[in-house]
Amino acid sequence: MLKNKLGAALAIALSASLLTPAVEASSPAQGKERSYYEERGDIVWEVPMQEKYIALTFDDGPDEHQTPKILELLEQYQAKATFFVVGDRVKRFPEIVRLEQAGGHEIGNHSYHHPSFHRLALKTLTEEMAMTQQAVLETTGSKPVLFRPPGGYYNEAIVELTKDNDLKMILWSWHQDTKDWATPGVYKIVRKVLNNARNGDIILMHDYVHNSTQTIEALKVILPELQSRGYRFVTVSELLTHKVTPDHHIKVNH
Repeated sequence: MLKNKLGAALAIALSASLLTPAVEASSPAQGKERSYYEERGDIVWEVPMQEKYIALTFDDGPDEHQTPKILELLEQYQAKATFFVVGDRVKRFPEIVRLEQAGGHEIGNHSYHHPSFHRLALKTLTEEMAMTQQAVLETTGSKPVLFRPPGGYYNEAIVELTKDNDLKMILWSWHQDTKDWATPGVYKIVRKVLNNARNGDIILMHDYVHNSTQTIEALKVILPELQSRGYRFVTVSELLTHKVTPDHHIKVNH
């Protein structure tokens, strides 16, 4: 009887472990907890503040079709955003990056080829970062000051490399990962953002998703609604200037 009970308990425990969600992409890849990097200012997930500011961020572009449409929507609602660009796409679509710059948006570094940073040699990591810095400099006349690693993956070496290159690592609010890259549906993207909107959020979206307009359609709902709630959309760098000490944890609505 005891043996049967132990076997049943083990089976239940194993099932639970298989159903446990994967760790957030922006959680520590190894070693230290988020709080260690957050308190030191090495990595930013969100910016605690009193004012109603939010930062929209777009990864993986520029794209010749989706990015201009996003820029039009941002202009319509007097919204500024931060675009974390991929270096080889900057080379392919420099005019789109210049449109982002002309619109008062911020350009961040998102690597050159968008590889997984997991187990990449330090030399390769350095090249990915440096090549994108150079591509943006040649296109806009200035280098990015923000860096977001592909997939939000980081470790101690990547954190130190980011600082050594005078960049600040920016991830995103865990409660504002829209997962639009997976084309979950316009409603799910909208619900994720609107149900969890908080002062100082950094929202993760993408301006290049293969054969999808879901991000664009979602923005048509998100922008006017958040604006009606009194939020202002600013670049990540501007968001950082409003930082205050947090006094509570954020509850996530699903």
